[in-house]
Amino acid sequence: MINDDTVARHYAQGNVLEAITAGIARLGKTPQTVTIDDLAPVDEFHVGGREATSAFLDQLGISGDDHLLDIGCGLGGASRLAAHRYGCRVTGIDLTAEYVQAGNTLCSWLGMADRIRLEQGNATALVQPDASFDGATMLHVGMNIADKQGLARGVWRVLRPGGVFGIYDLMRVGDGELTFPVPWASEPGASALARPDDYHAALVAAGFEIIGERNRR
Repeated sequence: MINDDTVARHYAQGNVLEAITAGIARLGKTPQTVTIDDLAPVDEFHVGGREATSAFLDQLGISGDDHLLDIGCGLGGASRLAAHRYGCRVTGIDLTAEYVQAGNTLCSWLGMADRIRLEQGNATALVQPDASFDGATMLHVGMNIADKQGLARGVWRVLRPGGVFGIYDLMRVGDGELTFPVPWASEPGASALARPDDYHAALVAAGFEIIGERNRR
């Protein structure tokens, strides 16, 4: 079993907002003039960056009327891109309080706080009401979630009928041991890297139908 505090500590930096503020100052920007593109280098904290986020979101059929759940939202980069590009509303959850607090500040800087709300939360213990979202996304998060079945059941519960759950994760495709630290874990006990078949089984057991898959190796 993976300890949530261990995962949160792995990602917490203690000064993330100060570092971002200093970074945009070096660009000649302020919180009042910064743009979503200026924040892309820190917002897209996963393999492939903004290009991968765009390709992922474009596959989900998001509309301006949708309310999305962004699981493991981090600083909210994917949430902001979805809201900016499609005009939708987004609720993001993440274990790391520092990221949630900083992410909400970034949303305020960009004038997006009315469409995006980031909250501290656990992906396997969702507190949102049944059938409250039109879709859900998860980018590079499942590697820290051992209970894939609990995750899938929770997302199934909070999605409305016909809702799409998009996952962009690093997955195991071969044998062999990992050498730690890795980007998502400092120690073996915090890693839950799994095979695509493990995701398939958990999703189907929860009620989902697999409608598409793309290997970005």
